[in-house]
This record gives sequence, C-alpha cells and structure tokens, in this order.
Amino acid sequence: MASPRADDEQKAADDRPPQMEDQEAQQVEERAAISPLVVHEVIRNLGKEELERPVSALAYSGLAAGLSMGFSLVAEGLLRQHLPDVSWRPLISKFGYSLGFLIVILGRQQLFTENTLTPILPLLHRFSMQRLWQVLRLWGVVLLTNLIGAFLFAFVISHTDAFESGTRATFADIGRAAADHPFWTIVIRGVFAGWLIALMVWLLPAAEVARVSIIIILTFIVGLAEFSHIIAGSVEVLYLVTTGALSFTKYLGSYMVPTLLGNILGGVSLVAALNHAQVVAGSNKAKSDEKGG
Repeated sequence: MASPRADDEQKAADDRPPQMEDQEAQQVEERAAISPLVVHEVIRNLGKEELERPVSALAYSGLAAGLSMGFSLVAEGLLRQHLPDVSWRPLISKFGYSLGFLIVILGRQQLFTENTLTPILPLLHRFSMQRLWQVLRLWGVVLLTNLIGAFLFAFVISHTDAFESGTRATFADIGRAAADHPFWTIVIRGVFAGWLIALMVWLLPAAEVARVSIIIILTFIVGLAEFSHIIAGSVEVLYLVTTGALSFTKYLGSYMVPTLLGNILGGVSLVAALNHAQVVAGSNKAKSDEKGG
C-alpha cells in the first residue's frame, strides 16, 4: 500500500504539464512561498533557544540593544535638523528611525518587542509553568536592560557636546512629540507598534535577500505614524527626563506603562496568538485529511 507522501508526490506529478521535467518541477517548489508552518517552526525554534539562554547573556544583549536603539533618535534628529521645515520633511527624516532597528535586528541583539512573538510561540505550543516562568524571566531581563541602555544613551547625548545645541533641541522636540498624548492614545499607538514589529519578525524567515527592506519599511511606518515603541520611544522621552524637562514619574505613568501595555497586546494577541492559531488549524486539517484518506 502506498504511503500518503507517495500519493501526494504522485498527484503532484500528475498535475505537471507533460513537458515539465523533474528538475524544473523542483525549481517550481523552491520558488514557492514558504508555508506558515515553516515560518512558525523557524521562529519557535529560535524562541526555544532564547528561553534557554543564561541571564547574563540576555542582559548583555539587552543592554547593547537599548544603547543601539538610541541611534534611531540620533539619525532622525540629524535628518530633521538638516532638512527645511516643510510638510514633506517627515517623509525623509523618519527613515532615520529605522537605523536603531537595523543595528539591533541584524546584530541579533535582544529587543523587547521582538520577544512578544519569538518566545511566545514555544509557550503556546506546549504550555507549562516552567516555560511561562522562562518567558517572564526573559521579558523582565530584556526590558530592564533595554531601558537601562536607552537611559544611558539619552543621558550621554544630553550631557555632552557630542551634538550641537540645535540638534539637541531637535532631540527634545522629538521627545515632546512622543510623550504629549493622553494615556489611552498611547496605548492604542503602542498596539499598532507592537503589531508591526512582531509582524516584521514573522516575515523575516521568508524574506531571504529582502530582510533589510522589510525592516526599513515596517519601522519607517512605525516612526512616520508616531506609533509608541517601548524602547525607541523611551530613548526620545528619557532625553527629556535627563534634561529635566520631564519628571521620571511622568515618564513612567504617562509613557512607559501605556506603551508597554500596547506593545504586549499588539505583539502577543494580534501576531503570536493568531498566527499560532492558523498553523494549529492547518495542522489539524492535514491530520483529518490524512485519516480520511
């Protein structure tokens, strides 16, 4: 009796045009879009690796990511400072917002918003209290060290002459634009930011040569729409804190908390849970079809 796999291969062969050879059929398969199951498994395996990393490795990587994200503020500020004050200026200056994400993601540093997807898939795949603890440990270490790195970067650029006064004033303007919104507006903007960053992580395994383009396009939209990102936005708002223009408690209650809440909701519920659900549903259907066959 033929196996299900052999039957599938025979059906595929029967569907081919008569002039197509095996080598050409293989090329068709190689160029076909990667399946959601493959993407899911790539990210799940990465998540398992991250959950097993020691705290010290997570902390150093998280600190590096927090520092690196500071270059989003620097790049955007420099572009904004050197462009005329016209309506299309954000269309150019917001490309600078992508720089920190490029450094962090291509450098494989630990960024909190990426971790609203990557370690969540192993947890959803096989829930246990031990794995839940591993996720919470990873989140706590990465978030804390990201924010420490963001604060250190903001402190240095606000208390040194690395940038001229006009550029530092632009940094402050960017920080005020990020912080000057009601609590629930920031939550909603945080949902969109967490959604897009987690979607970016979902897209990267299938991207191959387009990885840089995907990172730039999606993070550019986050910046242009002024969606609230817990680390990139914290560098901007903490700049105000380090200059004394905003209190630390105001940053915590009016920016950090609503942004963190929104990023987690957007990443976990709208990307991790939904994409995991579609993969599980597809796997259950495949098993049902196999039994029926």
